[in-house]
Amino acid sequence: METLKEKLVETETRTTVKISGAEAVIHCLLEEGVDLIYGYPGGAIMPVYDELYKFRDKLHHVLTRHEQGAAHAAQGYARATGKVGVAIATSGPGATNLVTGIADAQIDSTPMVCITGQVARHLLGTDAFQETDIIGISTPVTKWSYQVTRAADIPKALAKAFYIARSGRPGPVLIDITKNAQFEEFDFSYKKCTAIRSYKPKPEINPAKIEEAAALINSAKKPFVIFGQGIILGKAEEELRAFIEKSGIPSAATVLGLSALPTEHPLHVGMVGMHGNYAPNILTNECDVLIALGMRFDDRVTGDLNTYAKQAKVVHFEIDPAEVDKNVKTHVAVLGDIKDTLAGLLPLIRENKHEDWHKEFKDRHAIEFEKVIKNDLFPEKEKLTMGEVMEKINKRTGGDAIVVSDVGQHQMIACRYARFNKTKSNITSGGLGTMGFALPAAIGAKMGAPEREVVAVIGDGGYQMTIQELGTIFQTRVPVKIVVLNNDFLGMVRQWQQLFFDKRYASTELINPDFVTIAKGYHIPARRVTRREELDEAINELIASEEAHFLEVCVEKEDNVFPMIPTGASVADCRLE
Repeated sequence: METLKEKLVETETRTTVKISGAEAVIHCLLEEGVDLIYGYPGGAIMPVYDELYKFRDKLHHVLTRHEQGAAHAAQGYARATGKVGVAIATSGPGATNLVTGIADAQIDSTPMVCITGQVARHLLGTDAFQETDIIGISTPVTKWSYQVTRAADIPKALAKAFYIARSGRPGPVLIDITKNAQFEEFDFSYKKCTAIRSYKPKPEINPAKIEEAAALINSAKKPFVIFGQGIILGKAEEELRAFIEKSGIPSAATVLGLSALPTEHPLHVGMVGMHGNYAPNILTNECDVLIALGMRFDDRVTGDLNTYAKQAKVVHFEIDPAEVDKNVKTHVAVLGDIKDTLAGLLPLIRENKHEDWHKEFKDRHAIEFEKVIKNDLFPEKEKLTMGEVMEKINKRTGGDAIVVSDVGQHQMIACRYARFNKTKSNITSGGLGTMGFALPAAIGAKMGAPEREVVAVIGDGGYQMTIQELGTIFQTRVPVKIVVLNNDFLGMVRQWQQLFFDKRYASTELINPDFVTIAKGYHIPARRVTRREELDEAINELIASEEAHFLEVCVEKEDNVFPMIPTGASVADCRLE
């Protein structure tokens, strides 16, 4: 095969090469540093797959078993590495099957580029076989969507796509390429996108706002920090740590902010939110200055907005101006890249310890420990609990693993009790709450960070939504560790039915298959645990394995996750039972 270098043609203004649109897609990906993509072939994207075959020594393609699995795997890869994840699919159902993963990436600010095939340009709008208006469908859940109908437009579109996906507040981009554009030949050249006239990914920093923020923080008697995933996306972990250590401010994470600060850090007071820790939830409504760092005041964090932190002056550090004053009225908004704004804040902050204020957090933590944590981690009842499984995983991994959780009770238990020593260690579906996320996302996370242990923690309900990705694990031999916490229920919905619907368990009890036999059918070593005395050995076996391994733990059927803030209630109404 003639190489790209051999095809080069010198012109007066630039170096070009005449290639097909499909081959151009591959060269664009290589120019952007992509070496791994997830996808599923089909008719409308077949020319690109033909070129992928020719370039398989440079660009590794992972064949997932469903396009949703490809999107979630690309998300897991992006979240574990900080790079742009790439997913590829055909037109029609292939493209629409990506949409759940795209929507998940949008709300969780995950950088991803999705490439879909489309029917030929002359067939657009004719309801041709497998034609779907994927641009119309995806526009609400992407940072940018664009349809390419000419081969010559492919390089510029993909360069722009990668720039938009990774810059500012990251997110997903979709490029739809008609089949004729994949076959057409044109003079190829590539230039990375570094700016778009109408797009300003980083707001200009106003030093006066940083000074205002510092004055409020320095005068506070009961300051409180809530940090979100913006810290991780902005690579501002060191700046966060320096700020809170100098100021002595108690700091709590959102679900997606977890692992930005080590769990065992003395200033880390837990997690806020519906199933967050008692102290940070209750004391949100007692602090005098609330400092929000790279978080968006999601309803699961705030509860009833009419009663949320009304006594506090709110300082919001944020890169996306659309998030400021959207849910919670701020007193000082500091716009800009959080790594830069926190660096600017640090010299203005006075050293402090806030010892009396910290004691209030410790006192409430002691209450939560007696009423909730002790029973979750060290239960006296006969049946196993999800919390004790997480504690065994912590003990075996030392807090160094990437924990990829699905959605439900097990997710909240994982977020509450998993220990994180390193950043980018908590990967879960936050804003969209997508059941089926964890198994394919764990595949992507392990491929992105092969040197790290990756443990997928999944409920028996969500597991069955993407269970076919066991086939991807079998084919690729990616050594993901899978733990299914099986309570034979859609546990989170069942908990709400118990507490708020008089135990009318409508369509939440599951009659499950033999998960161990299914795993073994994919040649994945598997084990089921039903008794406490088996758990240590099973966890050790799971983590010690050098290949993929499956563990099903049968836990208490009607256990509940507490603390809990009922939907629409105030954070001050955080229930311990």
